[in-house]
Amino acid sequence: MNRRLIAVVLAGIALATVSCSSPNESLAEQYQNGSDEGYISGDGSTVEIPRGDRDDAVSFEATLDTGETVSSSDFADSVYVVNFWYSSCPPCRLEAPDLAALSVEYPEVPFLGVNVSDTAETSRTFATEFGVPYASIVDAKTAGVQLAFAGSVPPNAVPTTLVVDSDGRVAARISGLVRDPSILAAMIDSVVAEAQ
Repeated sequence: MNRRLIAVVLAGIALATVSCSSPNESLAEQYQNGSDEGYISGDGSTVEIPRGDRDDAVSFEATLDTGETVSSSDFADSVYVVNFWYSSCPPCRLEAPDLAALSVEYPEVPFLGVNVSDTAETSRTFATEFGVPYASIVDAKTAGVQLAFAGSVPPNAVPTTLVVDSDGRVAARISGLVRDPSILAAMIDSVVAEAQ
């Protein structure tokens, strides 16, 4: 295993371990106040990147929780949404119904999950429980998709939701829980409008 892959895997483990709680509350503060949630989430902050300032297109190939393969080329010329998550992350559970509803509301915009911690079976069980109609990449062992996005607008918390433009470049990010689906909808609308 090369050093870069080891670093990414370790970063992914650290992200899954340390990512995902109430904003700005450290693990020590959780212990002191008795909440003991065991994770730290993003604060819901958003980033929208002007078209001329976006990084290069993100390229990846991976296996879905359905066993099928998927790659960035499957989304060529499409705006799409990527959500990094795992099943025992409470904010991921909270936002799942909203993401599912948005994926139905925007049939022309594919949604793709990236499960950073679970097995394919656990990922599929989560999708059934929360009515998530789109598949997820199982990225826990390889962290390949996390690595692919790390050079652009990194998924710096779990959950993280990205909007990718029709050129395959990250155009927007929500770090942490999607608190208001209308914010993500506005981001999608903005990026779709660019392509028209």
